Amino acid sequence: MRIDKLLCELNIGSRSEVKVLLKKGLITVNGEKLLKPETKIDEKTAVVSYKGKEFRYQPFVYYMMNKPAGVVSATEDSLSGTVLDVLAENLKEIYGDDLSGVPIRDIFPVGRLDKDTVGLLLLTNDGELAHNLLSPKKHVEKRYYVETDLSITRDAADRLMKGVAISEQEFTREAKVELLSDKECIIAITEGKFHQVKRMFQAVGLKVLYLKRISMGSLFLDETLPEGKVRELTQEEVYRLC
Repeated sequence: MRIDKLLCELNIGSRSEVKVLLKKGLITVNGEKLLKPETKIDEKTAVVSYKGKEFRYQPFVYYMMNKPAGVVSATEDSLSGTVLDVLAENLKEIYGDDLSGVPIRDIFPVGRLDKDTVGLLLLTNDGELAHNLLSPKKHVEKRYYVETDLSITRDAADRLMKGVAISEQEFTREAKVELLSDKECIIAITEGKFHQVKRMFQAVGLKVLYLKRISMGSLFLDETLPEGKVRELTQEEVYRLC
């Protein structure tokens, strides 16, 4: 990989900015100053030094977020804060205000949670993994904890499990429902229609008051991770997902 591209991937600066840093001799790779931006290096073994810190290239990054209410699952929004804003805040708590060398380019949320929905959200720059998790053909199971305004009857649960009409032309697939109490349950679905869980409960006469995603495929929300906080996935979690 060209050294200027690698430095951009590492979030050290834009193409024009890293060219200036290289010409000034402010960056070394494996202990050697590289002045030409077109110089090609082995990104898998390169150790980049900048501002007294060492960085290694990661082609993909994977973050687990316990999404808080009030932020949108988007990369940018003109009206509300986004999950990427939450990610940046978390990374600054770890690395300080200067995120040089911290790979945050091209990261996006895998799927969407409603603004007022909390819980598990995967953030990554791995497009292939995102496709596999979201593709309707893959039937990846997503589990949610639900609190409702009225009691969830056995009949309502049975209807949810068989699939319900959430519009004139939209029917949901079969779901799994585990009743926890009169107004609490776990529901597992394998699709991701717009506001699907809320619309499913609305179809059986119930209003969702609280909604929290607790798992997606093999990835389960870390119970020790507070709302609004982020951590990197473990190697085992990434391996199981991929």
